[in-house]
Amino acid sequence: MKGDRSLSPTEQEHPDYYVHIVDENSKGIVVRGAKAHTSVSINANEIIVLPTRNFNEQDRDYAVAFAVAPDTPGLKLISSPYAESDSRNEFDFPISSKHKMIETLTVFDDVFVPWERVFMKGEWQMAGPLAKTFVEFHRFTAISYKLPLVDLLLGSSELIADYNGTERASHIRDKITWLVSYAETLRALVKMAAVECKIVDLDIAVPNTLIVNMAKWHFAKNYHQSIAYVQDIAGGLLATAPGGDDLQSAEIGAYVRKYMGGRRGIDGEKRLKAMNLIKELTTTDFGGYQAVLAVHAEGSIEAEKMATLREHDATKFKAYAKEMAGIED
Repeated sequence: MKGDRSLSPTEQEHPDYYVHIVDENSKGIVVRGAKAHTSVSINANEIIVLPTRNFNEQDRDYAVAFAVAPDTPGLKLISSPYAESDSRNEFDFPISSKHKMIETLTVFDDVFVPWERVFMKGEWQMAGPLAKTFVEFHRFTAISYKLPLVDLLLGSSELIADYNGTERASHIRDKITWLVSYAETLRALVKMAAVECKIVDLDIAVPNTLIVNMAKWHFAKNYHQSIAYVQDIAGGLLATAPGGDDLQSAEIGAYVRKYMGGRRGIDGEKRLKAMNLIKELTTTDFGGYQAVLAVHAEGSIEAEKMATLREHDATKFKAYAKEMAGIED
């Protein structure tokens, strides 16, 4: 929970915007505050709390890291209403009828944490480095789990172009070529971030931070363009097509199968299934959810740009340019 993003935790209107220590005794600490958009927390066995930014000395009570079980007294998981309906059928909603990732506003209402579960207490100088370490690994998982989504955007575009009989049209081929490049560039960067890792203490492999941020930036800044291309390739049926109930109707189902058909051999049911997949990916609340995640999950686009520039070794490249220009210091 951030409140006024321009202010430090102790400068906020409400001191509980950030999780902080409000009491301690011989057995542990008591914390109060909240974390926003914590993903899959209701499925977790442990809720792990880390600092999310640099702190100064006056923020030392906010420099806290710990783990608690989800049923700990005072811990409240307030779920987002996204995709809360249970009435979604598999035909119209091929993805969200079966899969859902729940986000919560996670509130710590005077939660007691035993000392053995406290990892950081007051070491405000280490809050920023700890948050950065978290980002290095979390952003790598992001670019890894985004690959299936990008592959599905590409594959569904190729499928619907086939069903529509438009796969040889030059403008369709141009957009699919862009989507191929988008997907394969991301895949190459993910692999290279792993290959170019550095081994630190305890033989832990840390993904290449520069390449990780380049990959996440590439994915995020191009995601909305990919959605536009997929929608353009698919066509207006994304918004106007009949639904699964119409297809199953004894009275009108035959009309839907006939008039929603595509190229030779593709009946209305197959074409609508392909359309509904693209609809889920690009036009429904699931599609909107993914579009927001593309920009903000695992860090914003601006954060990735800043990290990319920070990790770039300008000294080496300037030295190379000086050498080629014949400049001596």
